[in-house]
Amino acid sequence: MIKVAVLGYGTVGSGVVEVIQDNNDLICQRIGSEIEVKYILDLRDFPGDKNEHLVVHDVKTIMEDPEIDIVCETMGGAGAAYEFTKQALTAGKSVCTSNKELVEKYGPELLALARKNNCNYQFEASVGGGIPIIRPMNTSLAPECIESIKGILNGTTNYILTKMAAEGAAYEDVLKQAQDLGYAELNPEADVEGHDAGRKIAILASLMTGKTVRYEDIHLEGITGIDAVDFAFAKALNKSIKLIARADRASDGSLTAFVAPHMLGADHPLGRVDDVFNAVFVTGNMLGDIMFYGKGAGKLATASAVVSDVIELARAKMAGYALPCIWAEDKVALKPYDEIKGCFLIRVKEDEAGRLAGAVSGISEAAKVSGYVGYKIEGISEKALKEALASTGLQAKIIRME
Repeated sequence: MIKVAVLGYGTVGSGVVEVIQDNNDLICQRIGSEIEVKYILDLRDFPGDKNEHLVVHDVKTIMEDPEIDIVCETMGGAGAAYEFTKQALTAGKSVCTSNKELVEKYGPELLALARKNNCNYQFEASVGGGIPIIRPMNTSLAPECIESIKGILNGTTNYILTKMAAEGAAYEDVLKQAQDLGYAELNPEADVEGHDAGRKIAILASLMTGKTVRYEDIHLEGITGIDAVDFAFAKALNKSIKLIARADRASDGSLTAFVAPHMLGADHPLGRVDDVFNAVFVTGNMLGDIMFYGKGAGKLATASAVVSDVIELARAKMAGYALPCIWAEDKVALKPYDEIKGCFLIRVKEDEAGRLAGAVSGISEAAKVSGYVGYKIEGISEKALKEALASTGLQAKIIRME
């Protein structure tokens, strides 16, 4: 019998308990052993809940119980969740989590602690909700030198951009819709400014390199500056606008990682990912391109990913092996964002277009929309482009193109 404790009985934690209980027969078959939730840790009581008898308020009850094999951390944050995870691993209990902040900050430390104590640490649900991406990177894609990861990693921003494109609505109006539907928080900064996607691409870039890519080093550009004119240009050019988190190996061996809006061509698979869905587009040096698509958040989607870790942890315990994950504490130095060369659309008012064309070389007219002219320029860094634009004195707007 495998016995599990769940830390936190909020949205994800209650989903984990629901998945284990409702799909118990199937999960037992997958593991080859019976499994049950023995404890739920929470500060609150849940009178009338069918699982109220499982609720405990003191974490020691869990840590000191030798029957507990697996701990599911669904509390969030990097305070108590970090301390409780360390306690569980030190006690030889395997841990899985949906907590991207905790994984991004302490992933290599917690993996090392698990190895030291002959248990495992898993975090499939920390990136992409229900989309399987962490385990494939550690197993199915293990033969690959991963050259690039590009992802739509935040459902809130993808919903907003999808609605703005389809309805021609203003950012503020669509944000209010997203908040009313529960897709966006009252304070949406973590989503719309790119912080959520930044933590997720930091985790994926770390697994891509086997070393540590710090969230603090990743350039973040959100969607608050995207307007109806940008979407008019995207439509004219047969493109979509998506907030893309990406990590790329450059030809000189350096690594780049950033989050920014991109105009994607109609033929790009990420360009067709709409609403609250997420996707991760991976390029390997042997396999080529592969994409993972699905629900990037939500109670049961995320809980399903957590329970997939529970199954792997149970199998590993029964067979006595360590689950693969290469993530060292050595820090990767990222190439400065403004030195990354790319393709851009430059937007200026139509009556100022002549000044731009005369001052910036290598541009070609792409489209005219709503009193603006858009010019395309390739193979230039944002730093060099901004320096060239500064010499014109124009109020030009730029957006990356793929």
